[in-house]
Amino acid sequence: MQFKAGQKIVFLNEVGGGIVKQELNQGRIIVEDEDGFEHNCFPNEIAPIHGDDYKISSDEIVALNDDETYATIRHQVKKGNLTGKRKPIDVWEIDLHIESITDSHRGMSNADILLKQMRELRTFYQRARSKRIRKLVIIHGVGQGVLREEVRAFLDRQEGLDYFDADFREYGKGATAVEIRFNT
Repeated sequence: MQFKAGQKIVFLNEVGGGIVKQELNQGRIIVEDEDGFEHNCFPNEIAPIHGDDYKISSDEIVALNDDETYATIRHQVKKGNLTGKRKPIDVWEIDLHIESITDSHRGMSNADILLKQMRELRTFYQRARSKRIRKLVIIHGVGQGVLREEVRAFLDRQEGLDYFDADFREYGKGATAVEIRFNT
């Protein structure tokens, strides 16, 4: 497959994408990723993106963020158990552990990992709001609490939501539940 300079691509063997900078001899291609780093790739390691969204499967969607970077959303949809006249609600759950959102984080610094996790959260949150999902569960783990604090700082900047510790019996101390209010 031929790639042209300026063409948007997605990496097939790792999370993310970028823009083709130039084609080299021996069939290699220089790609600048969303963080400004250059990758020397073979054509079979990348795929072109047509439009703003590129659907890989129902579980994995590479979407264009508002800052024109790509992020992969992997989430589970669970049906909430409500009784009475109210219908069950969709609950979207995302696991922000780096092992869950990328195949390999080898060579990534802690700052790079945190940046990737927050990019995933932002894309996940934007998609949930666009689909009018009212309940989210964000699994951030316990650790030293850095990711938890970043998640909650992000949520503090959003309007029309409440958040609290998720159910201890199901998630331990490592998750935050979010309830989004929509004006209907």
